[in-house]
Amino acid sequence: MTEYKLYDKTGTTLHLLLFSDVTNSKELLNYMQAGTLDPELAFLNALLLEATRRLIHGTEISLSELPIRADKAQIQKHYKVSSLELGISSLADAIVCRIAVRDAL
Repeated sequence: MTEYKLYDKTGTTLHLLLFSDVTNSKELLNYMQAGTLDPELAFLNALLLEATRRLIHGTEISLSELPIRADKAQIQKHYKVSSLELGISSLADAIVCRIAVRDAL
């Protein structure tokens, strides 16, 4: 549908989907936190993208809409990115750096 695929040099594929108007987000969050999703049906299992689509009650939209739908101020607040930091780096770079550091610790 509006799926986006990213490939790396090793042949690994990352499939991305974007949904709007999701009506069961609390249910999905509870499944993920409780670990009660069927292990064969995971949000990060690209081979089961169609099953994932059925699990999410919302409208699948194009990833090209992400920049206009993203609340950059809220993202900046959540990741605690200062305006000073944005003067020398992009918001995406600042977030990736934080995630990488968190994973390394």
